[in-house]
Amino acid sequence: MADSVSRKGFVSLIGSAGIAAAVTATPEAAVAGMTSPEVAPPHHAGTKSAPHTMPMAPLGSEPEAYAFFNEDEAAFVEAAVERLIPADHLSPSAKDAGVALYIDQQLAGGYGSAARMYTHGPWLPGTPQQGYQLRQTPAEAYRLGILETNAYCQKTYGKTFDKLDAAHRDDVLTGLDTGKIVFESIPSDVFFNFLYGNTIEGFFADPLYGGNRDKVGWKMIGFPGVAANYQDHIGKHNVPYRVAPVSIADVQQGKPVAAGHMLMHEMALANIKKMKEGR
Repeated sequence: MADSVSRKGFVSLIGSAGIAAAVTATPEAAVAGMTSPEVAPPHHAGTKSAPHTMPMAPLGSEPEAYAFFNEDEAAFVEAAVERLIPADHLSPSAKDAGVALYIDQQLAGGYGSAARMYTHGPWLPGTPQQGYQLRQTPAEAYRLGILETNAYCQKTYGKTFDKLDAAHRDDVLTGLDTGKIVFESIPSDVFFNFLYGNTIEGFFADPLYGGNRDKVGWKMIGFPGVAANYQDHIGKHNVPYRVAPVSIADVQQGKPVAAGHMLMHEMALANIKKMKEGR
C-alpha cells in the first residue's frame, strides 16, 4: 500500500472525478463510475412511486446497527477501511466517516444480492474490460473474502486482520490488491476491488446512505453537494467557490442553505413533494 498522504491524495482525485454521481446515488450503487461491479442506475420506467406521508427522521437520530455484517466481519471492514483512507490533516479516517456502515447497508440491500447484475452464467474467465465475471453476489464475495483473509492472517500472524498493527494490515491489503494472497473461493484481488471501490463510494456518497458523516468527504475536496446553479459566480474568475455543502437530508429536513444553493434547494423540495404525492 502507498503511504497515507499519497493514498489520501489519490482518493481525493477519484472523489473529485466522480462526486457528482454520489449526490443522487441509489442505495444499490452509490457512486456511478467507481470501481464497484454493480453501478447501473435503477430503471423505473412504467412505475409510479407510492405516496409517502411519513416525515423523514433527522439523519443520525436513529441508533446505527449493522444489518449484514456479523461481529467479526464488522471488525474486519472497520479495520480495513481505516487503512484504505486513514485519518490525516485533511479529514478523519473512512472508519470514523461511517464507511463501514455504508458498505453494510449496501450489502444488506439490492446491491449485495446482485439484484441488478446478470447472475446466470456461463461462468468463464473474463477480460478486465468485461468487468465482474464470478458467480458470487457482492454479499457472498465479501463474506468469503473476509473469511479467507482472516484465515490467512491467523496462519501468518496468529491473529485476525483487525488485531494486526497498521504496517501488517497494509501488507495484507497489498497482498490482496496484487493477488499474491491466494484464496480458494474467489480471486483475492476481486475481493479487494469490491472493498476499495465501496470504501471510496462510502466516503464521498451523500450522507443519507450512512457514510461521509458530517460531509467530511465533500469538505475535503470542496464539493458543494446538491447545488446546481452557479449563475452568480460565472464571471468570478479564479475566485474559490466556498460554501458549506448541502446533502439530500439537509434539503428534506428544510435546513437553511447558502444563497448559491437556493435554486437547487427549491427544485429539490418541489421534486420531493411530487414524489410524496405519487406523481
